[in-house]
Order: sequence, then C-alpha cells, then structure tokens
Amino acid sequence: MTGVGPTSQRPHSPEDGAPPPVVNPAIERANRLNAANMLRSMLPLVLICLVIVWWTTFRQSGDAGVRTVDPSSTVQLAAARAGYPLLLPAGLDEDYLVTSARTDAGNAGEGDPVTLQIGYLTPSEEYAGFVVSDDPRADPLATVLDGAEEQGTLDVGGQTWTRSTTEKEETALSREADGITVVVTGSASDEELAAVAAAVEPYTG
Repeated sequence: MTGVGPTSQRPHSPEDGAPPPVVNPAIERANRLNAANMLRSMLPLVLICLVIVWWTTFRQSGDAGVRTVDPSSTVQLAAARAGYPLLLPAGLDEDYLVTSARTDAGNAGEGDPVTLQIGYLTPSEEYAGFVVSDDPRADPLATVLDGAEEQGTLDVGGQTWTRSTTEKEETALSREADGITVVVTGSASDEELAAVAAAVEPYTG
C-alpha cells in the first residue's frame, strides 16, 4: 500500500493578488507641476548662457577677421615725394587698428601733388578715415567734401576744425592751412573722429 504524502505547496505571499497602490491624484499633479516649474525657472538661465556664448563667439570671430596693415612704407613714400610737411595721426591708442594705407606718391613727379590716406578700425569697430593732400580737388577729398554741409567749427587738439555732414550722413572734420587740406571722416562717432583729428601732427620719420 502506497501512502500518499502531503502535497508540496508554495508559501502564500501576502502580496499575491494585492491591488496596486493607489497614487493620490493631488500628489501626482503636484509632482508634475514641480517638474514643469523647474524647467520654466531654468529656461531664462539657459537662454542667458546661450546669448553669452553667441556674443563671445561673435566678438572673437569679428576680431579674427580684421586685417591690419603696417602703413610705414606708404607713409615714408608719401613723405619723400610730398612738397609739404606731411601730416598724419600719431600716438593713437592701440585700439585704433590701421586697416588700409595708400598714396599716389608712387606716380608723382617733382612738384606734383601728393595725397595720403589711412583707414582705421576704431574701438567701437567703426571706420575712421584720414586724408591729407596739397591738391584741394584730390578724389579722396572731393568724395568727402563735395555736397557736405558745414555745421560750424570746433577746437580739437588746439586746432580749429570745420565740422560737416557728408552726403553719406557721416561727420567730417576738416581743416586747411598753407595749401594743405586734412580730413577725418567715417562711420565712427564724433568722439572717435575727434580723437583721430587730435592726434594729427607733422611726420618726423
């Protein structure tokens, strides 16, 4: 006779068949609101960081794209051929970058007029142009002064300059003495143009 032993059974777990825990709707909604509020509070900070990164990159790329030149050889040529004491800005702050320099002295014979032009990128990243010539009808002078409206005079660096508004609606500072005309003009502010004008002095080599 074969005996029948007790049937093997898995221990009953109290969790078997238990319903899932009930989450309070108010708590669930509060959690969602907290997450949304956190995202909204971080958004302005993220935007500010993005703007700072963009501006830094923009300024660096702008500076890297500026091509500066050494005007020394151009100035020396103009001084050697000019029949007058050459004038030019000297001692400007290093933030004024020379971006162009040209003269017609290379084609000038003895006694011919000589014109010198120097272009600057100012600290505010605007343009300031300097022109000096003993030809009152030289193209660089005529381009600026023809059609310009005089707005009075002002003292800059101990010299009297005429302030005009050009046809481009830019300020032009000019003065004439002993047959030599000097002009400072460009998109730069009046203060930066005045700084260039105040630095004009005889070239000493």
